[in-house]
Amino acid sequence: MARATAAIPRDRIHWVKSLPFFAVHAVAVATLVAGPFSWRLVALALGSYAVRMFGITAGYHRYFAHRSYKTGRAFQLALAFLGGTCTQKGVLWWAAHHRDHHRFSDQPEDLHSPLQRGFWWSHVGWILSTRYEETKLERIKDFARYPELRWLDRFHVVPPIAYAMLLLALGGVPALLWGYFVSTTLLWHGTFLVNSLAHVFGRRRYDTPDGSRNSFLIALATLGEGWHNNHHHYQSTANQGWFWWEIDVTWYALRLLSALGVVRDLRTPPASVRDRVAAPPATVGEGEPSPTT
Repeated sequence: MARATAAIPRDRIHWVKSLPFFAVHAVAVATLVAGPFSWRLVALALGSYAVRMFGITAGYHRYFAHRSYKTGRAFQLALAFLGGTCTQKGVLWWAAHHRDHHRFSDQPEDLHSPLQRGFWWSHVGWILSTRYEETKLERIKDFARYPELRWLDRFHVVPPIAYAMLLLALGGVPALLWGYFVSTTLLWHGTFLVNSLAHVFGRRRYDTPDGSRNSFLIALATLGEGWHNNHHHYQSTANQGWFWWEIDVTWYALRLLSALGVVRDLRTPPASVRDRVAAPPATVGEGEPSPTT
C-alpha cells in the first residue's frame, strides 16, 4: 500500500481517494434531476448553504487564517465545528494552506494560482492532489496549541457526518439530500470560485503584487469574499467590503455578534490604507495575520 501511494506523482489527482468528492456531486445532481422537490427543500438547501458558508468566511478564513477579530474559546470551537460541516477538511489544514496562498500569492509556490496552473487546478485539482493532504502545523502554531482544534482537524469527517445525520433525523431523506448533498456541492464551488476566478475576473482597485480582483458577483455568492483585491491589499481585516456599496454579509453578521458580545476587536483597514488607490480600474469580464488571544 505504501509503495502504491509513493508512486503517485505529487501533483496528480488521487482518483480513488477522491471518490467521495465525486459521489457527493453525483447524489446532488441526481437529486436535482429526479429527487424529491419542494420549495421548502430549496429553502433548506439555501439556508444550509448560507449558514455553513459563514463558518468558512467568518471562521476558517477571517478568524483562523487571518485572526481579524477575537473571541472566546467556546465560540472559537463552534466556528471550527461549523466550518467543518462544509466538508472542506479540518480547520487547521484549511487555515494553514490559506496562509501559504497569501505568502506565495500567484507565484510558482502558490498552491492554487489560476495564473500559474489554470482554472481546473486552482478550482478543484489541488484539493484532490496528494501533495496537499497533510496539515502544516508549523504554519498554524497559534491555533494548533488548542487540543480540541487538533482533534477536529484530525477527525475532520466528524462535523459533516454529524450534520448529515441531524438533517436525516429531523427531516428524513429529502432533508439529507437537499440540506447536505445539494448544499455541500454548492458550498464547494462557491468557495472554490474565490481561488479560481477572483484572480482573473473583476476589477483591481489596488496595485497588489498578485492578480487579485474585486467581483460583486463572487461577493454575493460567498457572503463578501469576492472583494478579493481589497483583501490582498490588507489581509487582516474582519471586513472585506470596505465601502458602503460593497456588500459583505459576513461583516454584517460579525458586527451583530460584536454587539452581542460574542466577538470583539473587529479589525478594519486604516483610512490611509483603504484610500490609497494606486491601480487603474482595470476590468476583466466585469500583511500578515494580527495577534489575538
